[in-house]
Amino acid sequence: MVQLDHRHQGSPFVRKLRAAKNGDEAAWASIYRELAGPVTGYLASHGISEPDDVTGEVFFQIARDINRFDGDDTSFRSWVFVIAHRRMIDYHRARGRRPQPGNGAMVLEMPGGNVEEEALELLAMDWLRGLLEVLTEDQREVLALRVVADLSLEETASAMGKTVGAVKALQRRAMAALRTRLEVEGVSP
Repeated sequence: MVQLDHRHQGSPFVRKLRAAKNGDEAAWASIYRELAGPVTGYLASHGISEPDDVTGEVFFQIARDINRFDGDDTSFRSWVFVIAHRRMIDYHRARGRRPQPGNGAMVLEMPGGNVEEEALELLAMDWLRGLLEVLTEDQREVLALRVVADLSLEETASAMGKTVGAVKALQRRAMAALRTRLEVEGVSP
């Protein structure tokens, strides 16, 4: 269990968390609104074809286990993304595969509509998938957590079980690799 730093006991988030633990629907709704989008984006960036469903599973587990959590907003966000990461792994295991770069790691399902827009979006996704192939799995994970999930360095480190220094190094190497790849492709970063 994460121990609560006494300096944060009266913070607005801790009060909201306490209210959610006591069944306050407005507090739950606020927490959900704040985190559901980033969680869904994180899951979608890892090839989950129905990220909203898996986000629901993440929040179900949060609701089930929230009384065991004790911490501030930073540790809560990290805890949520650890849960999301585990659900993502479960999702891919259930399908008998792990996401592989260039092998459908990012899945885009789009309803019928403007064919030209859909084709351009698919080309953009293929280009992005190819761009990300130069990164290691840890580098992609750091970028997903930092950019898509909008986690801080500390939150990312906690979610990945790494030090802040390791996350900084992974992010720096990822950005350098992407910059080099873009230059090779003649795209200015």
